[in-house]
Amino acid sequence: MTELRLVAGVDCSTQATKVLVCDAETGAVVREGRAPHPDATQVDPAEWWKAWEIASDGLLDGVEAIAVGGQQHGMVLLDDSGEVVHPAVLWNDTSSADATTELIAELGGAEAWAEAIGSVPVPSFTVTKLRWLRDEAARGADAVRREAAVRAAAVVLPHDWMTHRLAADRTGIEGITTDRGDASGTGWWSAATNSYRTDLVELAFGRQLALPRVAGPGEIVGQTAFGAAIGAGTGDNAAAALGLDLQPGDVAVSLGTSGTAFARSAHPTADPTGLVAGFADATGEYLPLVCTLNAARVMSATANMLGLDLAEFDEAALTSPGSDGLVLLPFLDGERTPDLPHSTGLIYGLTRATMQPATMARAAVEGLLCGLADAVDALRAQGLPVHRVLLLGGGARSRSVQALAPALLGAEVVLPEPAEYVALGAARQAAWALTGELPTWPVPVGKPEPAITVDAAKIRANYEQVLTNTRPLLSQPYNR
Repeated sequence: MTELRLVAGVDCSTQATKVLVCDAETGAVVREGRAPHPDATQVDPAEWWKAWEIASDGLLDGVEAIAVGGQQHGMVLLDDSGEVVHPAVLWNDTSSADATTELIAELGGAEAWAEAIGSVPVPSFTVTKLRWLRDEAARGADAVRREAAVRAAAVVLPHDWMTHRLAADRTGIEGITTDRGDASGTGWWSAATNSYRTDLVELAFGRQLALPRVAGPGEIVGQTAFGAAIGAGTGDNAAAALGLDLQPGDVAVSLGTSGTAFARSAHPTADPTGLVAGFADATGEYLPLVCTLNAARVMSATANMLGLDLAEFDEAALTSPGSDGLVLLPFLDGERTPDLPHSTGLIYGLTRATMQPATMARAAVEGLLCGLADAVDALRAQGLPVHRVLLLGGGARSRSVQALAPALLGAEVVLPEPAEYVALGAARQAAWALTGELPTWPVPVGKPEPAITVDAAKIRANYEQVLTNTRPLLSQPYNR
């Protein structure tokens, strides 16, 4: 019997660190662990390391290679010695909304940004967070931000920091690496040219900072203290695409903390509307992506408002004959796509007839899916075929989402078996580094809830009309 060769994949996400130890040949999960992160939009990276130590405890015996999939966009600032000088500002921190507007204008508008890096910045992008910190320091903000702006010598991403921290021979900021997938979400790296735009770092921060070397997809970038090779790692969405083994014509739609729709492309994209981010993937190709800030928690928040658990919420949404014109704009935490960082959620169409738990539950699911349908349509507009949708994330377990998704997303919907696809993708990348070849791992697919026939065109038209009519209101800061 052939002895297994083991690899590990790490998902350093917004909410937790997850570790999977897998068979390098088949991808079968041998061991797994998990530990939570603080629920905040600015976090000391030491918390990620603490979670890694807990999640990986007792799992790593025999592991020959490891790679990290990390939450995209987060800003980690380091001094010359490699010490963190400010809490990491995460992708879902929208403090840089005003900085985003300024930066877009200063380069010459959205088209100039799309041409430069393939994307138009939104407040999640790292480049906007650099400008925010610079401005906070200039305004005489608290001592931590003032000192951080002075001491900062390098800017890296969460996955970069974790990868460097894993290396046994790390020294200061020397040798820090990133990859194409994660670099393409910074706002200063172009997927089309495979190069940094260092002038954009200076535009944002007022001076240059050291940037990680962009490693190749299957490259070994270091070695751990326990003797394992370290793969390049990547951003969470690129890792998920690897874990899912996305094929041309597939679109992954994930309903987690955020909502994402992404697809593989052999060619770079540059969308001047800003809807589609022109990211790279972890294989040397491209990963056009649309992201919303609001996804699964729209359903949990609505269920909580209605006094229902999630199973009861699902049943209510499924038994309702429809939303009867009730429209929920699900921007509960502000929004990234559409670009409405100051917005709140909005309910339109309340009558005595629609103020019912089942109708409200149905409107929440429809509103969530309409936002993601806009995301899928934006990918179509970039010339990407959409033959089937792979529905992922915690929200994908919802029976009502599964039933309504085919009509509202306009494509066949399949349901990959629940799995930690970011960690699986990172493990697959580790196997690539170990063996020199990207292995083929099977992706089991389950049967979704039977589709419901609905008037999708009418539901989406109502949603778009309410969004168009209320957008001026939603664009203004909410007076809490």
